[in-house]
This record gives sequence, C-alpha cells and structure tokens, in this order.
Amino acid sequence: MQSHFYAYMYRLKYIERWSLMRNTTRETVAEHSYHVALLVHMLCEIGNQVYGRSLNADRAAAMALFHDATEVFTGDIPTPVKHHNPKMLASFREIEGMAAERLLGMVPEPLHDTYAPLLLPKSAQTDPEGNPAGLPDQVLLRYLKAADLLDAYLKCLSELSSGNREFMVAKGQTEQALAKLEMPEVEWFLTHMAPSFGKTLDELSED
Repeated sequence: MQSHFYAYMYRLKYIERWSLMRNTTRETVAEHSYHVALLVHMLCEIGNQVYGRSLNADRAAAMALFHDATEVFTGDIPTPVKHHNPKMLASFREIEGMAAERLLGMVPEPLHDTYAPLLLPKSAQTDPEGNPAGLPDQVLLRYLKAADLLDAYLKCLSELSSGNREFMVAKGQTEQALAKLEMPEVEWFLTHMAPSFGKTLDELSED
C-alpha cells in the first residue's frame, strides 16, 4: 500500500503564513518549520555550551520540522482568530487533533512509533496555557515554543526593516511573549544574533 504522508508534508510549501497581514516577503509553513528547526537547535546548543545544560538539540530540531504539520489540512489560522474566545480555540484544537490523526494514519506501520510523538497536535503536548504537558519531550517543548516565537519576532524585524509598519504591533507583542519565557538562551540569541536580521546584504558583508 502506498503512503501519501510525505507527499502531504511537501505540500506545506503551499500553505502561507501571516494571511491577515500585508507582507513584503511571503512565508510558507515549510519555510517557517525549517527556520524554527534552525532556531531551536541553536537555542539548545546555547543552553548546552553557554549555560551547561544537557539538551538534545537534534531531537528538538526534528520536533520543529513537524510542529506545524497539521496545517497542511487546516491552513495557518492566525493567532488572533484562534484565540478570539475559548470556544473558538477549543474548536480549532479539535480540528487540529483530527488532522494529526489523519496524518498519522498515513505513516507506514513500521514507522508509526517513530512519527507518532512528532505528529501529536499542540493541544496534546501542552496544557490550556500552552505549557508542556508532562510528556518525555517536555523540556524540549519549551525550547520549541521559544523558537516558534523567535521566528515570528525575526519575521517582524525583517518586515519592519523593509519599511512595512504592518508588523509594528506584532513585534511588540512577540517581544513581550519572549520576555515572559524568562529563558537566558533567548536573551543570549537576541543580544548576539538577532541584530543582524535588520541589516542589508551590503551591511552584513562589511563586517
């Protein structure tokens, strides 16, 4: 029997993010997933090398690659829509769960146990406040959440540097969300790496 699982995963490149916003540069869910994988790997290694932690950066990167997989069916529903009220969020979580079950049903049986944890919907991985829900990867889920927010913040920086003030409020909201995490790895990244995202290619080449 053929499996359509990866054919669907590749279709994440057709799902656009930030659909309610005017964008100077379009971004797909596939691009976002790759960027979050880069970021969470870096955050974990900052934790390991700078703060003496023992984090599995490779596992975190794998989790990031699949963290929005269900959006191949649901599309990227903007945060203000999902969180408009508790009933709306509960309905979305139910749809997300069904999408995850559909995807997992496409995974060949010999690979099922490997991909099942990666395809769990966010509602199964976190409590109602969005915090890790006690699963084996719960520590890494916190870093994944940070990387997800960090990618949104970097998107805002990129748009603002292009003169698009549409992302001004989103930048402030994302900054507040990152600060609430109180993660030194995030602060280290924001201090040492994030400023480069506001520079042109010529400015980057000068350094």
